[in-house]
Amino acid sequence: MARIAGVDLPNSKRIEIALTYIYGIGPVLSKKIIEETQIDPNIRVKDLTDEQLSKLQKAVEKYPVEGELRSQISQNIKRLISIGTYRGIRHRRGLPVRGQRTRTNARSRKGSKRTVGVSRKK
Repeated sequence: MARIAGVDLPNSKRIEIALTYIYGIGPVLSKKIIEETQIDPNIRVKDLTDEQLSKLQKAVEKYPVEGELRSQISQNIKRLISIGTYRGIRHRRGLPVRGQRTRTNARSRKGSKRTVGVSRKK
């Protein structure tokens, strides 16, 4: 099993798809890395040579992925909260940050602590 950036890639998947299992690498960045390393995108992970694996590891190291990216994102959120921006306040209160409506929906962001519907008297 190939291990890149601390993530075990599934053996039976194409390398183009398998790279997206790494946090921070999506389909577009995966294609870019494969073009950069000149590896066939249709080759399976189990068929990769050690040389190809080392090329992939070096290419992936250029980008912030996994723990480094997660810490970068959390630092950005903490910065927004500390300087008191509108987005920071929304993060602090646990409300949607990107302009979604909250009168209805937004249950996953607001939490299920609120009652839904109307209780009727008997």
